[in-house]
Amino acid sequence: MKKIIQDLSLEELETLVLELGEKKFRAKQLYEGLMQGKSIRAISSLSKAFKETLCEQYEDEAIRIKETYVSADGTEKYLFEFADGNLVEGVLMKYKYGYTQCVSTQVGCRMGCKFCASTLGGLVRNLTAGEILSQVLIVNALHRSEVKSGLGDGARAVTNLVLMGSGEPLDNYAEVIKFLKNVTAAGGLNISARNISLSTCGLVPKMYALANEGLPLNLTVSLHSTNDEDRARVMPVAKAYKISEILKACKYYFEKTGRRYYFEYTLIDGENCDEEHAKALVALLKGLPCHVNLIRLNEVKERTLKSTSDKAAYRFLGMLEKGGLSATLRRQIGVDIGGACGQLRASYLDKNE
Repeated sequence: MKKIIQDLSLEELETLVLELGEKKFRAKQLYEGLMQGKSIRAISSLSKAFKETLCEQYEDEAIRIKETYVSADGTEKYLFEFADGNLVEGVLMKYKYGYTQCVSTQVGCRMGCKFCASTLGGLVRNLTAGEILSQVLIVNALHRSEVKSGLGDGARAVTNLVLMGSGEPLDNYAEVIKFLKNVTAAGGLNISARNISLSTCGLVPKMYALANEGLPLNLTVSLHSTNDEDRARVMPVAKAYKISEILKACKYYFEKTGRRYYFEYTLIDGENCDEEHAKALVALLKGLPCHVNLIRLNEVKERTLKSTSDKAAYRFLGMLEKGGLSATLRRQIGVDIGGACGQLRASYLDKNE
C-alpha cells in the first residue's frame, strides 16, 4: 500500500513539491484540490507528469464509497473502502443548523464494549490522519452543491464532526490529533474545534494528554453505568480505569479548556435505567459542568442486550432533570439503515465471506 497524501499539511506539501523539483505554489494547487475531495489525477491545475510522479508514491484515491444507504429521515450511511480493501462506515446527519458527519478512527475496535458492533471482530488496524480526513472530504464533496453559502467550489457542507464511528479515538492518539489539526487548519476545511466532538470510553491517561493539546473540542465520555462493577460488565475498559479517575480527568479537561464535558449513557433494559440508577447518576454528576446524553440502545443481533421502551426512556430523563442534571434524550435517526456503528460493516463482511 502506498502512502496517503491527505496525511500531509499544506506546509508538508510545500516541502514535498520542492523536493520533487516543482515550484512552491504547486503545493497550494495540490492542497486545494485535495480539500475539494478530488483524487490526485483529477486535479486539473497540475500537470499530468507531476501527478504521475505523485502517484508513484501516493495513492491516487485514498478512499471510495462502496455502498450508500439513505434513511427515511434523510440520514445517510456510507460503507467506505480504503486502498488496502479495509472497510469502515460513516454517517451523515442533516440538521437545520448544518450537516454533522460521524467518522471512524480505526478499522474495528479492541475495547470490547458489549453494546457495540464495531468491536465484534476486534481491531484490524489504525487509520492514518489522512484516511480519517478523507472520509470528511469525500462526503463534503458529495454534498457541497447543497450549501447556500455562495462559496462556489470551496463551499463546506459538513459543518460539524463527531468522532464516534468505529474505533476508540484515543487508542489511535497520534493520528487522531494530526487529523484534528489538519481538519481545523485555516487553509483547509477549517472546521471549528468547537464543532467537533470526540467520544472516548475513558482512556484516562490520553484524556489528560488531550486536555493539554490546546484543542477546545467537545469531550464526550461513554459512561453507561453509575458504578465500576456494573460498568465492567458491559465495558471491559472499566477494569483498568475507575469512574472516579474518569471524573478527575474530566475536571482537568474543564480546567484546561473551559469546555464543559458530556457523558453518553446508553439505556439498556434491565441494566441501568430504573429509578435507582437515575438517583445514582444524579448523585454522581450533580453540580459538575457536564451534560448527559441519553441514548436508546441500537440492538446488535450478535449481542443479548435489549433497548428500553420510549416511555421508560422519557421517564428516566424526567428523573434526571428533576434531580437537577442537564440531560437530553438523543433523537433516534437512521434506525432503518443500521445506524449504529459497526452494523453495516459487520453485515457486509458476513454476507461476502
